[in-house]
Amino acid sequence: QVQLVESGGGLVQAGDSLRLSCAASERTFGRYGMGWFRQAPGKEREFVAAIDWTGGVTYYSDFVKGRFTISRDNAKNTLYLQMNSLKPEDTAVYYCAARQIITILPLRSENDYDNWGQGTQVTVSS
Repeated sequence: QVQLVESGGGLVQAGDSLRLSCAASERTFGRYGMGWFRQAPGKEREFVAAIDWTGGVTYYSDFVKGRFTISRDNAKNTLYLQMNSLKPEDTAVYYCAARQIITILPLRSENDYDNWGQGTQVTVSS
């Protein structure tokens, strides 16, 4: 069971940028498909972005495409989410998720993952 710890959240203004990080405890991090999800108050958790075990294949939800970039550094056991042009509707708790699987198929559902971090709050003011 890999442990995941997110960081990098905070309070920013609309149009600003943030980079979230997710540090994984597992040395075999490179064998995990990874994803970012978010949950706004009163709403269900939703898919944001996913990346395959190599870092070469990425998927995004339509509402972040062109603004957010998911990446990973397998040597550092770390997943990233670069968020640019932030909007107030991006306000949410952001979670990273992991599943030990070798696939390039998109892992877009919560049910595709079996390891979750505790989340980091991102608040975007208008």
